[in-house]
Amino acid sequence: MQATEFEFRNRFWVIAALFFAGFSCSFLDHQNAASALVRGSETGVHLVLGAGALLAALAAAVRTWASAYLHTEVVKDHALHADRLVADGPYRHLRNPLYLGTLLLAVCFGLMASRLGFVVIVGGLLIFVLRLIGREEAALAQTQGGAFDAYRARVPRLWPALLPRVPASGARPQWRQAFVGELAMWAFAIGAAAFAATFEPRLLYAFLILGFLGYFPGTRAKPAS
Repeated sequence: MQATEFEFRNRFWVIAALFFAGFSCSFLDHQNAASALVRGSETGVHLVLGAGALLAALAAAVRTWASAYLHTEVVKDHALHADRLVADGPYRHLRNPLYLGTLLLAVCFGLMASRLGFVVIVGGLLIFVLRLIGREEAALAQTQGGAFDAYRARVPRLWPALLPRVPASGARPQWRQAFVGELAMWAFAIGAAAFAATFEPRLLYAFLILGFLGYFPGTRAKPAS
């Protein structure tokens, strides 16, 4: 199960479309996912959405950690990079920390959507992420050969190991460009937290717009020299 070249090059827009489709499901299913979990309790909804905001913050942290080693210019490039194998930082615990972060964010925003929207966002993102991983790992297996096979055998795909599965290579993380590159994720996390606390959609929309706009400057972030 591999993504096509079109899907990979336009992965940001495919992910955005899945989120849009999920929230549009409210026209078909009027029951909010978080509210359904706690049977309409307002306090319960605050707590569920607060937990979702924590997942979004964790997603931003994991993606920032991963970007510090892979570099934002690679993370957001339209082209697939399989010329080197990164096995440091979070990549010692799981093979795809960036996609794990994307899935955690999907759960957070899925809780704000309807029940059907939750399924579309989380289920759709999971299928799409697995397709992207399939394409990337096939390319790495072709270019890196036995080195990637050994790495794949020791390090989990998406569920992180508590202890590192491979030794550190000594790579130095580039934190500044990583934070710049993941500004969108941090904006989404702050927006989710603000909405969980206040139920004020304008706050959420403001941070979503900031995050969306912040994504594109991040595509031009370069690693610090």
